[in-house]
Amino acid sequence: MRIMDELYRELILDHYKNPRNFGTLKDASSVAEDSNPLCGDEIKIGINVKAGKIADVKYVCSGCAISTASASMLSELAMGRSLEEVRRLGKGAVLGMLNINPGPSRVKCALLPLKALKLAVYKYLGIDFKGTLDNP
Repeated sequence: MRIMDELYRELILDHYKNPRNFGTLKDASSVAEDSNPLCGDEIKIGINVKAGKIADVKYVCSGCAISTASASMLSELAMGRSLEEVRRLGKGAVLGMLNINPGPSRVKCALLPLKALKLAVYKYLGIDFKGTLDNP
């Protein structure tokens, strides 16, 4: 089990040090920003939507390794997915992707990118988003 734990720690560090899809979209279909005031993590995410699917996603963030790795992994996961699929993503998908139990104080760091991504999708669809950092 220790080998698997180490592999997932390395994966998180790789996404933290080499974030995928980092940057901004010039002509984004929708952009959303959010932050976690408890730890200071911030994220701005943009999506391009084509034919009801996320054609591109970029983000800029400042935060801890878990928040940044979560944003990087989530950007890869969201690419090519339908807006409805993204709307259904939940806490379990993110924590499963990270394959760690971040504990109560860091779970909000892991979920911040999901909340921001959903904010962008809901904004694009013209629907009010009612999610929180605890339940995006």
